[in-house]
Amino acid sequence: MPIEKHSINILEKAVTKLSDGFQGLPPYQMEYDKKRAEETLLKVAEKMWDNYPYPHPQYAGQMLKPPHPVARMAYMLATWINPNNHALDGGKASSAMEKESVAKIAGMFGWRQHLGHLTGGGTLANLEALWVANNIHPGKTIVASSQAHYTHNRICGVLQIPFKSVPVDDDARMDKQALEEMLQQGDIGTVVVTLGTTGVGSVDPLPEILTLQEKYGFRIHIDAAYGGYYCLANNLGESATEAYSLLHKVDSIVIDPHKHGLQPYGCGCVLFQDTEVGKFYKHDSPYTYFSSNELHLGEISLECSRAGAAAVALWATLEMYPLERGGEFATGLEKCRQAALVLYDRLANDDRFVTPLVPDLDIVIWAPKAVTTSEMSRLSKLAFERAEEKELHLATFSYPSHLIKKAFPEVEADTEHTICMRSCLMKPDHLEWVEPIWSILDQVQNEISIT
Repeated sequence: MPIEKHSINILEKAVTKLSDGFQGLPPYQMEYDKKRAEETLLKVAEKMWDNYPYPHPQYAGQMLKPPHPVARMAYMLATWINPNNHALDGGKASSAMEKESVAKIAGMFGWRQHLGHLTGGGTLANLEALWVANNIHPGKTIVASSQAHYTHNRICGVLQIPFKSVPVDDDARMDKQALEEMLQQGDIGTVVVTLGTTGVGSVDPLPEILTLQEKYGFRIHIDAAYGGYYCLANNLGESATEAYSLLHKVDSIVIDPHKHGLQPYGCGCVLFQDTEVGKFYKHDSPYTYFSSNELHLGEISLECSRAGAAAVALWATLEMYPLERGGEFATGLEKCRQAALVLYDRLANDDRFVTPLVPDLDIVIWAPKAVTTSEMSRLSKLAFERAEEKELHLATFSYPSHLIKKAFPEVEADTEHTICMRSCLMKPDHLEWVEPIWSILDQVQNEISIT
């Protein structure tokens, strides 16, 4: 796989430009053994061979979208300074870039005001959101769908908040009737609504949950770590489109720029619509907040030291790709969605496969057809291995067997869960690579059919 190298020349020019900004200082160069450094780095490069080819379109497994070259270069450029976005004196320029970038993300959701910041990833961003939720409704239960990310249950355990799981409907979305039955018990303070789930990409029914909020008075937290940017896409289904159109009405949102936002790891973002929640972060640290009367990001964050480079990379990317419908960035998302629909159609119209779910976003799940779910699981594992031998890198996912049975009544559900094939088509180039991917899947299926 060829590695993109033109960015090295651009980065060299940018480093020279950065150096020009500090001409007033006396000359100084950090000394190090350049020969040993080169030898060590070449060893690192060789060690890195032991990876899947994440940037290549034939990697279509987990949620590993390559960062854009401009984000990678901006991140690297910032490490020459190595700013810390906790206090302004540790990251003056990068803190300003973070505030500007976070405001653009909030604007993407239609928020005129907000309180928020970047985090090391979606887990910590969700932790902050649920921590604030518990401060507002102390001791009340937090619920999320059974297809929501496991981090919510784990976070509630860490924070010692009661947690319950809500069953899903036939489309793997939160079951609104089951939710209302739980709400009638009167102990739920926050409902986590997932847009979309990291397993199958399902988008929970936000319109109906907002209606329930009017009746029962709970907070709504949106976990859009993976799917948040899809609010810019124009080719979603009706239910998903309606859900995204109502994000301006919720209490808090988490989104991960290091998923669909073209950023290197780790870059998450948490947003609150009510700026008054900043009072829960209040603390006194006189040795960090001395350089400015402006708001320091560490005053509205549970994290202390954070890489300012993440903010620099995000700011650079947003300069190139504004968050607007019909723009280049949004068009890339639409290609991902279209790629998923094309692959789903190929699978759904081939009687060798079981396709239990029409994709809401860009994740497709399927399984080789068999009489029982246990046999489907066996064949899925085999197909996964055979595809990898042909340099098509997919993933597997454990899907509830009763949902398989619901979609395909002729299948005997002899296991609680069924191992399915799973593909995250998160690269715009995947639209052009669906045919090569399908060709390999076709070969693999023919092979395992005679085993």
